[in-house]
Amino acid sequence: MRPPMMPPPAGMRGPMGRMPGPRGFLTEAEKANKPKVSLKLIKRILGYLKPYSFQFILVFIALAVSAVLGLLPSVVTGKIVDEIISPNSTVRSLIILLIAAFTILAVSQIISVLEQYINSWISQMIIRDMRNEMYDHLQHMSHAFFTSEKQGDIITRMNSDISGVSNVISGTLTSAVSNILTIGTSVFYLFYTDWRLAIVGLIIIPILIFPTRAVGKKRWMLLTDAQQKQDELNQHVDETLSVSGSMLVKLFTREEREYEKFKKINNGVTQITVKENRAGSWFRVFMGMFIQTAPLLIYFAGGLLIIAKGDKSLTIGDITVVVSLVNRLYQPVRMLLDLQVDFTRSLALFTRIFEYFDRKCDIVNPQNPQRPSLENCSIAFKDVHFSYEQGLEILKGINFEMPSGKMYAIVGSSGAGKSTIINMIPRLYDMSSGSVEIAGVNVKDFDLTYLRENIGTVTQDTYLFNGTILENLLYAKTDATMEEIENACKTANIHDFIMSLPKAYETVVGNRGLKLSGGEKQRVSIARVVLKNPKILILDEATSSLDSISESLIQSALDKVMKGRTSLVIAHRLTTVLSADRIMVMDGGRITECGSHDELLKSSERYRLLYETQFKKVLEHEMQNDGRRRKNFLV
Repeated sequence: MRPPMMPPPAGMRGPMGRMPGPRGFLTEAEKANKPKVSLKLIKRILGYLKPYSFQFILVFIALAVSAVLGLLPSVVTGKIVDEIISPNSTVRSLIILLIAAFTILAVSQIISVLEQYINSWISQMIIRDMRNEMYDHLQHMSHAFFTSEKQGDIITRMNSDISGVSNVISGTLTSAVSNILTIGTSVFYLFYTDWRLAIVGLIIIPILIFPTRAVGKKRWMLLTDAQQKQDELNQHVDETLSVSGSMLVKLFTREEREYEKFKKINNGVTQITVKENRAGSWFRVFMGMFIQTAPLLIYFAGGLLIIAKGDKSLTIGDITVVVSLVNRLYQPVRMLLDLQVDFTRSLALFTRIFEYFDRKCDIVNPQNPQRPSLENCSIAFKDVHFSYEQGLEILKGINFEMPSGKMYAIVGSSGAGKSTIINMIPRLYDMSSGSVEIAGVNVKDFDLTYLRENIGTVTQDTYLFNGTILENLLYAKTDATMEEIENACKTANIHDFIMSLPKAYETVVGNRGLKLSGGEKQRVSIARVVLKNPKILILDEATSSLDSISESLIQSALDKVMKGRTSLVIAHRLTTVLSADRIMVMDGGRITECGSHDELLKSSERYRLLYETQFKKVLEHEMQNDGRRRKNFLV
C-alpha cells in the first residue's frame, strides 16, 4: 500500500481565482460560504441528469461489473500461490490461471474504457445544455445587469463554473458509486475468504488513513501560508522592479529601504518553506515502515492460525488474497472519507450557477404586447424619474415632446443625465416613475423586439465584432442585398474607403474594430444603422476626438441619415446644435431650458456658458482650419 498523495501546490487556483482546499479539507472561505442543502436544490440538480438516465444506468452497470471483475485478479493470484505449493500442481494449470488473469484484466480495462466514454459523453452533454441555457438567459438580461456585473464573473459562470460540472459528474458522482461498489465487493469477499483475517485487515486501514489525513491538513495550512508569503514577495518585486516602480525608487532614493523590505519578506518565505518541507518528515518515516509491515501482520495472523491453531481450511493463497484485497480497499475508503467535502464543493458549484439562472430580467415583454404604426414617431417624456441605485436619482421629472420627423439636441455637462434619457427610449432601462411614449403608446406596452427594430442607435463607443466589414453590416439586416449595403455605405461616406482596401467588404476589422481608425469605425456603424432603416434615430454624437476630415465626413453622413427621421442627439458639435429644431439644456438630472440656439443664447445663462466653453472654441477652430484650407487652395 502507498501513502496518500500530498495536497496540491498552494499556487493552484480554482474558479474565479479561489484557492480550493486539498481533498478532504474545506478552506475557511469554503466553510463560510457552505451552501445550504435542500431537497429543492437536489431535485434541481437531478433535473439536468434526468434526460440521460439510460446512459447513467449503463455507467452504473459498468461500474458494478468492474467492481466484481476487480476482485478476480486477487482471487486468481491466491489460486496461483496455492497451485505452486501444491504437490499436484501442473504447468498446464498455471498457464490456465495466467491466461484467466490476463483475460480478466483485459475485459476489466475494456469495460473501464466504455464506462469512461459514456461518462464523458454524459458530462459534456450536460455542460452543453447548461451553457445553452445560461447564454440564452444572459442574452435576455437587462442592460443594467451588464453595467453592474463584472464581465469576468459572467465569463467565469459561463466557462469555469459550468465546465466544473464535468468533474462533478465524472468525478464526485461516479467516483462515489464506484468506491462504494469496490468497498462492498472487497469486504464481502474478505469475510467470505476468512472472517478473522478480514477483521485484522480492516483494523489496519484506519491506522493508515487517519494519521495521514491529520498530517496532510497540517501541511496544507503551511502551504497556504507559504503561498501568501510568496504572493507578497512577488508583489514587492513587481512593484519595485517594473519600469515605473524602479524609476520612482531611484527618484526618491529608496533603494536601501526597498532592499531591507525585500530581505525581510524573503526571509519569511524561506522560514515557512523550510517548516513546510520538514512537516511530517518523521511521520512519513514511521508510515513508510508501517505500510511495509502491514501485510506482514496479516501474514503473521494467517501463519498463526495455520501453524499454532492447525487450521486446515486456511491456505497461503487465502492469506495472499486478503493482503491484496486490503490493499484494494485503501484508496476507495480514503476517497469516501472525502465525499462530504466533494459533495459540499459540488453543491457550491451548482449554487453559483443557479444564482445566475435565478437572476430575474426586469425588462420583459408585456402580456399583450403592442405593435402600433410608427408612421407618426412622436416621442414624449412625461414626468420621468430614474435611479440606478435607491436614493441616487439620475433623472428628476423629465418632461418634453418631440414631434415626428424633428431633430432635438440635448446639451449639458458630464453626468447631467443625457445618456440616461436616450437609454429610456429603446428600454435599455425602465423609468422608476412616469412614462416614455412613442406614437402615443407607452414603451412598456410595446413588443420589445418590434420597439428596438424601429430604433437605430449610433453610440459614442462604436463596437464592431471581430469579423469582416460585410459581416458587421449584415448584423443590421441579415438578408440585405449587396446593392443595399453599398448604398448604405455611400450614405455613410465609407464606401470609397472600403473599396480601396485589398479585400474590400471582406476585410477583417479585428477585435472591436481595432484595425480601423475611429472615424472609419464610426462611419461603418452609421452605415449599419442606415441599413437597418429605423423610424427613430438616437445619436450620441462622438466626434470631438476625431480629426477634422473624419469629423466632416461623419457629420455629412449624419445629416443624410437624420433627414426625415425623428432624431434625438446628444450634441458635441455646434453644427449639430445649430441644425436642431429644439435644444434641451440638462443640468442635475433636469431639463432646465429648451429652445433654439438664438433663443437660448439670449435667455439661458447656463447654455451661454456651455456655448462659450464647449461650442465656440470648436467653431473658432473650424473657422481657422477653413481659412488655412482656402489659403492653401489659392497658393
